[in-house]
Amino acid sequence: MTSQVLVIGSANADLVVPVDRRPGGGETVLGGDTILSPGGKGANTAVAAARLGADVALLGAVGDDPYGELLKRSLAESGVDTGSLRTSERPTGIAYITVTPDGENSILVSPGANSALRPEDVDLDGAEIVVLSLEIPLETVEHAVAKAVERHVKTLLNLSPAAELSAKTLQGLDVLLVNEHEAAFLLGGEADLPKLLDLGPKAAVVTLGAKGAAVVTTDGVTEVPSPKVEAVDTTGAGDAFAGALATSLAKGEELVDAARKAVKVAAITVTRQGAQPSYPTASELE
Repeated sequence: MTSQVLVIGSANADLVVPVDRRPGGGETVLGGDTILSPGGKGANTAVAAARLGADVALLGAVGDDPYGELLKRSLAESGVDTGSLRTSERPTGIAYITVTPDGENSILVSPGANSALRPEDVDLDGAEIVVLSLEIPLETVEHAVAKAVERHVKTLLNLSPAAELSAKTLQGLDVLLVNEHEAAFLLGGEADLPKLLDLGPKAAVVTLGAKGAAVVTTDGVTEVPSPKVEAVDTTGAGDAFAGALATSLAKGEELVDAARKAVKVAAITVTRQGAQPSYPTASELE
């Protein structure tokens, strides 16, 4: 594996059901037809980066089952190097997703094989930037960051789903990527974004949904507005943002410029159904 962008993360089958509204406790709500598509934060991020022209590999794990084959095929067809994709005895991870008419989603993830990705599986050879998210064991994430710091490889961590990481891991990050909820989780409910740097990362990017993003550096906070679009499905938009951000950083672009491209990619993504099927190519951005 010699890809410049190495994504270490999850690969899931997405089972998406459109609903008028989400059920409450003990309630049954009828939805539309189930849509099966490849997903998972790691796989999504890798596909988004590959579609934008990055040389990218995914280090993850799937089961020896039809969902695993679906993911392998989707990744390969998108140009992602799958040589580091492990096959586990556990079933492929599944994300159960409901999408309401306004495009908002709620997601329940059954990690399955993703939980089998261990620290000893981590191999950073050839990587210029490592992109991580948290649908895999935290010990694997923390080991990968430590190894990247040791080898002077750039680190981008998407703190999703939100979880507590060690101070050492946060201090090893070149870029911490969070949404507003995750930022609040880290800051104890506060909205003072510059304080994210007090946790240790060199820089942070906060995605703000339809408003765009905010880039936090030692120079201050730079707001990056999003183009106005009609959202159809927000599933996987954050992962598309992460993949786009990593692609630009791997090319040596400045963080604010990279965030501008990532905002544009995410805006296109939410106008289409699904996660990976909605990701734009480099030519579409132009």
